[in-house]
Amino acid sequence: MGKRRIEAQTAIFAGGCFWGIEEGMRRIRGVVSTEAGYTGGVTENPTYEEVKTGSTGHAEAVRVVFDPRVVSYEELARLFFEIHDPTQVDRQGPDVGTQYRSAIFYLSDYQREIAQRLIEILRARGWRVATRLEPASRFYRAEEYHQRWIEKSGRTPCLNYTKRF
Repeated sequence: MGKRRIEAQTAIFAGGCFWGIEEGMRRIRGVVSTEAGYTGGVTENPTYEEVKTGSTGHAEAVRVVFDPRVVSYEELARLFFEIHDPTQVDRQGPDVGTQYRSAIFYLSDYQREIAQRLIEILRARGWRVATRLEPASRFYRAEEYHQRWIEKSGRTPCLNYTKRF
C-alpha cells in the first residue's frame, strides 16, 4: 500500500499592502508558496494601475498555498489578524480605498467558520474588527514585479505586528 498523499490547501487574505502580507506569510513554516494579486472585484484581468484607483472593486490580496500537516488554516488566519490592523476600514496606514480593505476570501464553509470565530474572539477582547468575510472569487496574479517585492527590494515590510491572540 502506497503513502496517502496530503493535498496542499489555499487561503486568500487581503490586508492593505499585499507586499507586507505576502512577506509575513511566506516566512511561515508549512507555507508552500505565496502570490500577490487582486480579487473580489468586477474588472477582468486588472492591472495594478487600475486596482490602485479603487474603481475595479478588487482588493490587493495574497494567495497562500500551505501544507496542512505543518501549519493549519487557523494558524495562518490568526497570523493575518496580527500582521495588519484589522480595525481599519478600507485602509491600512496611508493607503486608503476599498482596494486596501481587510478581508478574508474564504474558499470553504470551514474557512468562513474559522475566520468568523476568530473575529468573534477579537471583538470579545475589545477589538473593533472591520475585516470582511467574502466568498473567494477569481484571483488575478499581480504583475511579476509585485511578487516577493519585499525580498527583491530589500525594503522593510509594511507589517505592523500586534499580538492579538
